[in-house]
Amino acid sequence: MKMSRFYLPTLKETPSEADVKSHKLMLRAGMIRKLSAGVYSYLPLALRVLRKIEDITREKMDESGAQEVLMPVMQTSDIWKESERWDRFGPIMVKFRDRKDREYCLGPTHEEAVTAMVRDEVRSYKDLPFNLYQIQSKTRDEIRPRFGLLRTREFIMKDAYSFDRDYDGLDDSYQTMYDTYKKVFSSCGLETRVVEADTGAMGGKDSHEFMVLADSGEDDIAFCTECDYAANVERATNHFANNKPENVDLLDIEEKETPGITTIDQLVEFFDVEANKLIKSIAVKADGEPVIALLQGNDQLNEIKLQNYLEVNQLEKVKEDEVEELYSSKAGFIGPVKMSDITIIADSKVKNIVNGIVGANKLDSHYINVNPGRDFKVDEYADIRTVKAGDNCPHCQGQIEIKSGIEVGHIFKLGTKYSESMNASYLDENGREQPIVMGSYGIGISRLLAAAIEQGHDDQGIIWPKQIAPFDIEILVLGGGEELEKESEKLYQNLQEENFEVLLDDRKERAGVKFNDADLIGMPLRIVIGSRSLEKGVIEVRERKTGQDHEFSIEKAVDKIKDLYQSI
Repeated sequence: MKMSRFYLPTLKETPSEADVKSHKLMLRAGMIRKLSAGVYSYLPLALRVLRKIEDITREKMDESGAQEVLMPVMQTSDIWKESERWDRFGPIMVKFRDRKDREYCLGPTHEEAVTAMVRDEVRSYKDLPFNLYQIQSKTRDEIRPRFGLLRTREFIMKDAYSFDRDYDGLDDSYQTMYDTYKKVFSSCGLETRVVEADTGAMGGKDSHEFMVLADSGEDDIAFCTECDYAANVERATNHFANNKPENVDLLDIEEKETPGITTIDQLVEFFDVEANKLIKSIAVKADGEPVIALLQGNDQLNEIKLQNYLEVNQLEKVKEDEVEELYSSKAGFIGPVKMSDITIIADSKVKNIVNGIVGANKLDSHYINVNPGRDFKVDEYADIRTVKAGDNCPHCQGQIEIKSGIEVGHIFKLGTKYSESMNASYLDENGREQPIVMGSYGIGISRLLAAAIEQGHDDQGIIWPKQIAPFDIEILVLGGGEELEKESEKLYQNLQEENFEVLLDDRKERAGVKFNDADLIGMPLRIVIGSRSLEKGVIEVRERKTGQDHEFSIEKAVDKIKDLYQSI
């Protein structure tokens, strides 16, 4: 492709709307343009990368035995109501009515659609197992789309669905997809980390996320420095040590005035104690019912863990003006003592607190010397805290570290969640009807594009993995004249004949502009051919990733470039 004919509207300055590096570089490199908030057009350079990611994904999915299909974007509400997700998915789903007043949505995912597609076709155990996948746009009305392609309202996704006779079959299908995803990301030239994850609105049993480690990542990953344990912090646990102090007298509970003291930091200073001596009371509503969650003062509530533990659809913090009505207490002074008819769930670490401090349920007042079991009742203890760096690993008791990551893949063991609610069944060997056992597997194709840039860039621009680079090689022609034009065209044609994808910068631009654009768009190899190099009979080649320079004779250039490209 000759750059003089290529639609590549690069920018010198970064638009003010951009925040993370991938967003800035894709705008500057003429890869994407915003149509509206969270909705982007993909320009030719970006589309070349997307197609390569899609091709790699298709190749690995096909090798796994999965079969490609294409399902409608527009889905009727009927199937979502069958699965009971029409309301649960919430306002993130784009819903509308047609001219006959029938309800539809733009598919945010396709579990319902694929179940509806196969349920009338599968009759016998002989029809199973199989795996169907598609590559298609999805739509989700994100409340705050941001970070360019990392959080959008419309995105390209590869979603796959496995169908098995039983859970042993699901385990095999799940492992196949787990291994396939590792091959996909490796073949894209990306380093990923696999972590345990929450199943969320998808439901089901087990779940893993594939993360690209990057400072701009929206997800926090907890991982052990000693073993291979890794999990999204929504799911991560730590080793619980029952280290309750022994031979310590339980002091009498006392009420103390604490005027205007409402935060943990203020209480620590006021009472001159460590934060782990405080019992933090957090008021929440679980499917509308009031609940108190108790934690050590230096811990944070993990709402996903609590929601899963309570097995509720919605968990929300109680507003200040609701505290008195629901808890007969005051905001900032809630505590479990004398709290009646309210479910109290305490984090396991609360067991270790002796002579602690809690709110007294009235303005400007706290209790000291409070002890769980003696002074208040805990309905249940559970792991409901968010892990922190320095916690002990639940597997080997090594140290936990926290890093940011970008989720690029997510796999779920759905089980029979959709097949039972939507009546997708088969007849087993004994003629008995059984629900199909399902799995769901997603890759964010367009998000991978952004994640690759987040993982590969420098101050000058993008550094593409060669597996998904828009072009393999960029040739910069510096200067003019018939001989230079002839030699650059010859090199361009010869490299294409060797199956290289080549971008020839034949624009009538200054050398500085060409160099800057080449660094910005980041092809693996950059070749410079100019009047001076022609006099010497050489070309100059630079590796984008390392910055290493090479000088090859024009006569041997193609063979040398072939060898160099294989080595990078």
